[in-house]
Amino acid sequence: MATACPPLSLPSTSVLRSGRSARAGPARRRLSAVRCTAVGEAVAEEASVGTAGEPLLVSAIRGKKVERPPVWLMRQAGSYQLLCEKYPSFRERSENVDLVVEISLQPWKVFKPDGVILFSDILTPLPGMNIPFDIVKGKGPVIYDPLRTAAAVNEVREFVPEEWVPYVGQALNLLRKEVKNEAAVLGFVGAPFTLASYCVEGGSSKNFTMIKKLAFSEPEILHNLLQKFTTSMANYIKYQADNGAQAVQIFDSWATELSPADFEEFSLPYLKQIVDSVKETHPDLPLILYASGSGGLLERLPLTGVDVVSLDWTVDMAEGRKRLGSNIAVQGNVDPGVLFGSKEFISKRIYDTVQKAGNVGHVLNLGHGIKVGTPEENVAHFFEVAKGIRY
Repeated sequence: MATACPPLSLPSTSVLRSGRSARAGPARRRLSAVRCTAVGEAVAEEASVGTAGEPLLVSAIRGKKVERPPVWLMRQAGSYQLLCEKYPSFRERSENVDLVVEISLQPWKVFKPDGVILFSDILTPLPGMNIPFDIVKGKGPVIYDPLRTAAAVNEVREFVPEEWVPYVGQALNLLRKEVKNEAAVLGFVGAPFTLASYCVEGGSSKNFTMIKKLAFSEPEILHNLLQKFTTSMANYIKYQADNGAQAVQIFDSWATELSPADFEEFSLPYLKQIVDSVKETHPDLPLILYASGSGGLLERLPLTGVDVVSLDWTVDMAEGRKRLGSNIAVQGNVDPGVLFGSKEFISKRIYDTVQKAGNVGHVLNLGHGIKVGTPEENVAHFFEVAKGIRY
């Protein structure tokens, strides 16, 4: 039987974990060893991992003693492409309850990850805020009337999820019934600055000229828009939690286009507002923050108050742990490109990441979404190796 262990110089003894809480410091998190199981044995042992009352992913985020790091991926793989051919419109796929549930469950049925994320888009709330948009194949999101004036921003209304996206709540409830507590059901939202970037630029951007022009010439207009997104996304997170989401990830994809000083003005305070608002009503809901390319902002991310910072692969996991401090969990951060490598190489990178992250408060993931064309057998190997780890 093939083994899940890469050819690393790993000690043979298993890790001794302290009973310390989720907020243990980096020095106490370090792995002294990783115990491997055979690939074919990993799934068979799953029943003994985690607890009946709480998914493994939630337990790990809370710093509880777990047998292995929970693992999930941020993007669909495999048969999702077949559904894309049958339903070419992204909005059709993401705004139909049956399709949302089917697509969300595809990775679960094949790989049994520890997190099942809702199939949706960060721009889904926009029509409910009076911001028409579409996702055009080959081009991506298109905002038909970019928001670049005070008058345009004044027309943006507060998002009421119950009225505009009831299919999201229905889908989350169905996912919870299907998955139970064998995995955590995850919701997600876009962060205010990232949503504003799409709306001011009119879609995706390489240079972010329009959003920066607005920020640096008429900041009051941008702050007005950011506040509207902040209030709306806080409400959206609560709505997702009330309908079954057991953790919610906040994507601030474009905040890393800001300098540290500008991040502190145009992103950080609004993220903190969202977290504070959610924690008032849902204090136990884990919140994850993902910002691609965040190496230059890393020390500022815990100031948002989130429970988990998701690292991309450009940050060394051990260094990331030190820079983030002792009071926050981490997620990540294997390079998605690694899944194009050999199985031996994939295994080695997984073990390197897990060792550097330590045995408390780590959720194993890629440093970004899975890439189109990734061999499905390598995705399966990623999960087999990850789920075969024992601290």
